[in-house]
Amino acid sequence: MTDIKIKITDREGVTHEVDAPTDMNMNLMEVVRSYELAPEGTIGICGGMAMCASCQCYVESDHELPEKSDDEEAMLSEAFNVKDNSRLGCQIHMTPELDGLKVELAPEEM
Repeated sequence: MTDIKIKITDREGVTHEVDAPTDMNMNLMEVVRSYELAPEGTIGICGGMAMCASCQCYVESDHELPEKSDDEEAMLSEAFNVKDNSRLGCQIHMTPELDGLKVELAPEEM
């Protein structure tokens, strides 16, 4: 199994260093859910289809990420608390190149 270390700051401001597998085709939203870093039902509501922005996060490291898809751009244009470094966690797939990635979960939309 090939794991990378990533740092995720939850919505309470607590930073967690977690192991993320790169050989299971997981995305960041799934990693957050697997470590229960957000309350059940508050992240990945659409199941990772880039249709709800519940997994919005702020990328705090300088990692090269894939370009945003049209669906991701459209969802972020309608989301709350969007910043220049906002991405949807469901669109960031765990790869060896993302070792050391740092993200902060965006506040839950009310």
